[in-house]
Amino acid sequence: MQKYLFDLKWEAGFKCVRCGHKGHCNTVKFGELKCNKCKNKHSVTSGTLFHHLKFDIVKAFLMVFLVSTDKKGVSSLELHRRTGIRAKTCYYFKRKIMKAMHQGDFKLSGRVDVDESSVGGKEPGKRGRSKGKKKEFVIGVQMLKTKIVRAFAHQIKNASSKELRPFFEQRVSTKATVRVDKWRAYNPIKRNYPNMIQERSKPEQNFKLLHREIMMLKASLRGIYHHVTHLQDYLDEYFFSKISTINQSYFIQSYQT
Repeated sequence: MQKYLFDLKWEAGFKCVRCGHKGHCNTVKFGELKCNKCKNKHSVTSGTLFHHLKFDIVKAFLMVFLVSTDKKGVSSLELHRRTGIRAKTCYYFKRKIMKAMHQGDFKLSGRVDVDESSVGGKEPGKRGRSKGKKKEFVIGVQMLKTKIVRAFAHQIKNASSKELRPFFEQRVSTKATVRVDKWRAYNPIKRNYPNMIQERSKPEQNFKLLHREIMMLKASLRGIYHHVTHLQDYLDEYFFSKISTINQSYFIQSYQT
């Protein structure tokens, strides 16, 4: 295991961050190396998900595998059952895994559909975009023929232009052909997206792939987690697992940084 971690972190060979010397030796502590010149100690897990780990690192890798490959999502209770580690420990380590599940700096391009939605149960007297205590998010999907090839979602405080604009700037190419509904908050954003098209949303007639993806996301959150506090982490986990073949290299980079 130590050799695997060494090869993963120092693929080009060990190099001391203090003096630049390449010679090293092992210490009595697992995963720790010492520079032969300045005697500075280096851990193969420093700066990674596995630094200061309090349980078996093999079980930690098992949790990373389970969380990153299960498209339906894995709860901390299920990780507890599979590994025998305390549920609370599984919860906090899973949070670390989820934070590494970013999708790099990719931007949606080509044919893109964008919409806002919310998660949470029905509330009396709340209709439409009046969200109450619900958590809102904006989602964008890039389509190729009849399939979704990439998707992103960001948690937002409300469906205003101020909240929607950062998502477009970070995740949608200005050259993309973007389709949105008639919500007025898109009007100011449209100035920077000349190919943006606004259509009135009609159930079962348009935005089919986008609406299906939103329903699958909500079903996953209801079925696996029941209650979600840190929504953005769960959005990242869902879409990372969904588009896992695209994001595999970025998860490895997250380990190395």
